[in-house]
Order: sequence, then C-alpha cells, then structure tokens
Amino acid sequence: MAEPLWTAEEIAAAVGGKVAGGFAANGVSIDTRTLEAGDLFVALAGVRDGHEFVDQALAKGAAGVLASQPVSGPAVMVGDTFKALEQLGVAARERAPQVRRGAVTGSVGKTSVTQAIMAGLRLAGRAHSSVKSYNNHIGVPLTLARMPRDTERAVFEIGMNHADEITPLTEFVRPHAVVVTTVGPVHTENFPDGEAGVARAKAEIFAGLEPGGVAVLNADNAWLDLLAAEARKVGAEIRTFGTGEGCDARLIDFQVPGGHAVVQARLHGKAMDFPILQTGFHWGLNSMAVLLMLEALDVDLNDSLAALGSFEPLEGRGAEKLVRVKTGTFTLVDESYNANPISMASAIRTLGARSAEGRRIVALTDMLELGDEGPAFHAALAEPLERAGIDLVFCAGPLMKSLWDALPPTRRGGYAQTAADLAPQVVQAVEPGDLVMVKGSNGSKAGAVAHALTALGSGGGEAA
Repeated sequence: MAEPLWTAEEIAAAVGGKVAGGFAANGVSIDTRTLEAGDLFVALAGVRDGHEFVDQALAKGAAGVLASQPVSGPAVMVGDTFKALEQLGVAARERAPQVRRGAVTGSVGKTSVTQAIMAGLRLAGRAHSSVKSYNNHIGVPLTLARMPRDTERAVFEIGMNHADEITPLTEFVRPHAVVVTTVGPVHTENFPDGEAGVARAKAEIFAGLEPGGVAVLNADNAWLDLLAAEARKVGAEIRTFGTGEGCDARLIDFQVPGGHAVVQARLHGKAMDFPILQTGFHWGLNSMAVLLMLEALDVDLNDSLAALGSFEPLEGRGAEKLVRVKTGTFTLVDESYNANPISMASAIRTLGARSAEGRRIVALTDMLELGDEGPAFHAALAEPLERAGIDLVFCAGPLMKSLWDALPPTRRGGYAQTAADLAPQVVQAVEPGDLVMVKGSNGSKAGAVAHALTALGSGGGEAA
C-alpha cells in the first residue's frame, strides 16, 4: 500500500498544531468542489469561511481537516489555517531534499511553459507541478504541500499583480532553476513606473534561488540587463534564450506547415530541428526556454524534445477545435484565458500566417490592468491586424472600443459592450472554412464567445 501524503501526526509536527483525531491523507484541498476522497481539507478564511464547508468536505470523504475552530471530524487544530498551509508547504520541501525544483514567472506564457516543463519532468521520473494557474500566495504553498515525499523533480508557477508578492513565494519553493519568460506591459496599473516596475517585481524570483542556481532569461527582451544584474546579485548562473548570436538556446526559424510547427534552433551551438504541436509564433522562444529549464533540472535532451513534440495547447491558451455546422466546419482557436499587448500581437501574427480555406476572423475582448495607457494599447492593435490580413474583427468592451474606432470599415465585424452581447454577432457571422480566434483577458469574459462558438458544433472534436 502506498505511503500516505501526510498523517495527522506529521501535519501537527509541521505546523505546530494539535491532533484531534488521527487520520492519513493522500491529497490536500482547499475547495470542496474539487476535493477528492482521502484529501486533507484546509479550512481557509476567504469570501466565505472554510469552516462552513467542513461537514460537506467530510461527507465527500475528506480524511481530516486542518482547522482553527472545533469541527465534527478528525482534525489538526491550529491558530491560523493559512499560516499552517504555508508551514506545511515548507515541511513538504524540507522532507524531500532530493527534489530538483524549478520556478516559472513572466508577463506572458507562465502556465503553458510550466506545463511544458512538467511534460519533460514526467518523462524523466517522478514529477510534481502546479495545477491550472496555482501561482499566488495560496496556490504556491498548496502546490508544495501536495508534493509527494518521493518526488524527483518539480516545477512551480509563480505570479504577481504587485511588487513584493513573488519574494515570499520563491522563498517557499527555493528553486534550483528559474525562468522569466518575458517582461511586458502587464499589471502596469499597479506600478507607478510602469514596465520597469514590472521588471523589478519579476526579478524577485531570484530571491529564493538556491546557491549556484540557474537563471534562464529572454535575451530578446528589453529588460534583460536589469534581470541579469539582479540574478548575478545572488550568484546565479545565467543562461539565455533568444534569436541573437550568443544565446545558449538560439531560435533560428519557426515554420508552421500545417497543424503543427517545426522549430529550427541551436542549443549551445549545436544545430537541431524538432516538431512541436503548438502553432503560435511565441512558442519558438517558449520552446527554447523549456529546453534550458529541463537541462538545468537534469532532464535528458531526448526526453525534453519528446515532451515538446507531444505537448498540446492548453484549454483557452491556443487549443483548437474543428466545429461542425450544418454545411461544413470552421476552426476555432481558443485563446480566451488571457491577453495582454504582447500575447495579443503574437496571436494575431500567428493567425495571419495560417492558411485558411475561408476568412480569418478575430473576436477580441478587453485587455485589463493596463492603467491609463489601456485605450492606446487597444487602438494600436489595428496595425498588427492589418499586417496579418485579418478579414473581420469583432470587439467587446469599453477598452476595445478604441480598437473598433481605429479599424477601417471593411474590417469591422461587430462591436458590443460585453462579451455576452458580442457572442451572438460572431455566431451569426461564421461560415464553413473560416479560421476564428477568440482572445481577451479572463476578466473580460472572452470565454463566453468561445463557448458560444463551440456550442454551434454537432459532434465536432479536437482539431488535429
């Protein structure tokens, strides 16, 4: 029988708590909606107090509860459940010193790059990673607390909206290798000095780096020098990826012959070509970052290339569906999970490079957290849309009105104040053979348009 993830006694020792009924847990949960039988339920305070859900958690099969108030089932009692979750994460790290740990941050591509790294770690042995976008003050310690004691390699996604958020998280993880995918105008409304503030906040990832650790940096990014200087302060070994000479992982070319891409690159000067399932141009550089991170985490190059070759786009981050309608099919590219000026320009460029039987159509919703520059960033999308030869543009949201006003009449598909109101317009317009991309910030509900288009299908499946 497999060893449990945590026993009540181990939890109590890790968090300075008191056992009130023994148990053994195989997982850790903070949400009764996703809790599985055998999990430890951590009753966190939030919009609703987690203690209100303890009975529900136990009814679903929770092994025990981490609580700060008396509960009806087996528990470990503590003064502060959030602090205890942090302590449990640190204990998980300390009891498994053999684990090679990586961490991923950046303005764009954190989740996809994290999961691509995980695909390589999984081929190399017992691996562990963040699920979904568990990258904040709760998600990072929770991911650590879930790490099995026999793990060999792990990767963690670390995000931020403000300064001083990454430092405590990277100090929890204590990574041996970190990557900053890129720095761009994301969350700039929270930084008085704009992008420079974002860059300094991303550089906090080096604070927790283990001595002699590796910092993987984007040499094509304007903030390379700032990031490299901060990495050197902690004695990091710097490895770079980019398109220029001198990069440890250099992207030479990125071709999209069909439903996949072929990457031409040089890794430490050695030429290599390899296929990947991603078609977005940003995946040329992403794959370079993944190769360097996997190398730093002691993964064989063959496993790294195999992982990249089989890693499929994540839902809402470039996943494609062939949607069947009565008179044929159209292709939906779902980029609805997130958007910022960097990822938006890349996605538009990628769509423009694709061959399409019919029209190329985009449905775009607001990019959020851009501060006073928001309207200008939206209006500026008119230029990449023109360069890419996009046929029809649908826009939703007050910020996207700036783009709508900047578009020529021939490119205007439709405008609405909300994604929900835009969806019927897009549904009405699509025809068989069209290539349709939906993209916007999660908070501006771009997913409503993607879901409406998916619902048109009658038995359509994943595109090859």
